[in-house]
Amino acid sequence: MKLSKETIEVLKNFGNINQGMYFRTGKTLRTVNSHKNILSTAEISDEFPTNFGVYDINNFLGVISADVDPEFEFSDKEVNIKCRNGRSTIRYGFCEPDVIVVAPEKDISMPSEDINFTLSKDDLAWVLQISRLLSTPNIVVESDGGEVFLTTKDLQSGNMSNSNKLKLDNGNGSSYTMIFRTEFVEKLMSGNYNVSISSKGIAQFKNTDRKITYWITTENGSTFQAA
Repeated sequence: MKLSKETIEVLKNFGNINQGMYFRTGKTLRTVNSHKNILSTAEISDEFPTNFGVYDINNFLGVISADVDPEFEFSDKEVNIKCRNGRSTIRYGFCEPDVIVVAPEKDISMPSEDINFTLSKDDLAWVLQISRLLSTPNIVVESDGGEVFLTTKDLQSGNMSNSNKLKLDNGNGSSYTMIFRTEFVEKLMSGNYNVSISSKGIAQFKNTDRKITYWITTENGSTFQAA
């Protein structure tokens, strides 16, 4: 089999979430970071024929990028990567699942959807760009009931820190401050998202351009008061 450009892009993104990755048979890829603050699942066009673990997904991607059009022959313990028009064979061994952090087999079921909004590709890129320039470790979804903002700030420094406030939408009367770590939001692939946040401490970011979804936990200090 061959791996599509789409699959390679997802694997590159997942390599930023966790070094190791466990593949299951089928067309679904999943990863979770070591502290289980961020989980992601993606539906792809390629279908993997067996379950296997890769200890370092970025190393794996580096190996397969050595050839412009590699082919893959999977077995239980390894994959043979055919390169140079079949004249070269790279044997790449799998790892056992107990030496890596394995994502759960099922998606997270949101306990509630108390906050909902759309996040455009351009707005996401803008917020992340400004956050990097200002070195702000937090991204906050906040509302006083009237308007909804996406704010970049350093909560540890309080009002003394640099910040940026971007209006997203009009509010629905509910007041909230939902705090995220910038480093987790940076894991999102570029694209447009439907965002749902539960007051129970979890947010779902569903990409509307491709079949990939992320769940990110909110941080301590997050608050929600219904209208």
